[in-house]
Amino acid sequence: MLIEWCGNSYFIFHSEKGVVLAIDPHDGGSLGLPKCRRDADYVLVTHNHFDHNAVNEAKGKRTKEVLLWKTGEVGLGNIKVTGYKFYHDKAGGSLRGTVVSYKVLIDDIKLVHMSDIGHIPPEASLEPLKNSDILIVPVGGVTTIDALEACKLIEILKPRVVIPAHFWMPGMTVPYDPLDRFLSISKARRLRIDGGSLKLTKDSLPEKTSVVIFERTATGARSLP
Repeated sequence: MLIEWCGNSYFIFHSEKGVVLAIDPHDGGSLGLPKCRRDADYVLVTHNHFDHNAVNEAKGKRTKEVLLWKTGEVGLGNIKVTGYKFYHDKAGGSLRGTVVSYKVLIDDIKLVHMSDIGHIPPEASLEPLKNSDILIVPVGGVTTIDALEACKLIEILKPRVVIPAHFWMPGMTVPYDPLDRFLSISKARRLRIDGGSLKLTKDSLPEKTSVVIFERTATGARSLP
């Protein structure tokens, strides 16, 4: 599987069979980032906020289905997706509503995209998301969990690979915390990628939790100052 990161929480996954799955596309300009236009077979949106719901940036002639904050289990060809609802804040959703975290099984790899989760849920509700191969988690605070809370969530979920998301980058117009704050707290092994894409197979996954740091997005924007 090839993973592309387009900044913020926008990820594109290319399966070994050529299926393209996009999650939480943004339009670029609203965030101060370059556009990341793709033609995906399937598009998943975790919630209806401007920096996650730019469906037309990932939708094209080959698109078969778009899922908008869909809970429960659904099959997308040979990909299995399950959505779980959480709060976007620490006030039971009264401030920013809810989000859907997606668990995706693709190429025999289990990945979890936590969306803009804004709280640490009861551990029982996190049980289905534990021991994933890849965990995408927000770390920038302000409108999501912050770096310290992200580390606590990682400790609970125990993934093999962590990809931090939803943090401030040079040029961005939103006041999230930078990635450095998370990196100063996390004690996990680091895997730095000189670019915005990474190829992973089930056999190449690390045994112990490792944090992937994309030096740049798939469109060339720098992730660190």
